[in-house]
Amino acid sequence: MIATLNHQALLQVAIDEAMLGLSEGGVPVGGALFAADGSLLGRGHNRRVQEGDPSIHGETDAFRKAGRQRSYRDKIMVTTLAPCWFCSGLIRQFNIGTVIVGESVNFPGGIDWLRENGVTVIDMASKECIDMMSDYIINNPAVWNEDIGEE
Repeated sequence: MIATLNHQALLQVAIDEAMLGLSEGGVPVGGALFAADGSLLGRGHNRRVQEGDPSIHGETDAFRKAGRQRSYRDKIMVTTLAPCWFCSGLIRQFNIGTVIVGESVNFPGGIDWLRENGVTVIDMASKECIDMMSDYIINNPAVWNEDIGEE
């Protein structure tokens, strides 16, 4: 079913979340979890800075807001930025079958590992996502390094 979905429309939900996070003073990473038919289950954004909680990444926020699902194999995680190891682990732990990534230029995350473990990863190479993250990293290097666990 993933081949018939409008990937850009799904990504736009995550982009809207990333922009909301940026407007709140946070790291602009948005996420959304969709069912195989494209229906939205949960959406969220990185709120690590806003709430002082290092576990609230875009993907984890969307995952939590989606609530319990019987199975995740047919679910689609959409994120504006390649998922970090923490979020890649969440995807693997719950066997989320497909990940749509806005971009992996600024941060490759765990997408190769996800692919090696059977997850379908679609990298949209979105200029909007690349530019949004690049601008943020340039303007907020300390917060960005903290977000990805770098010194």
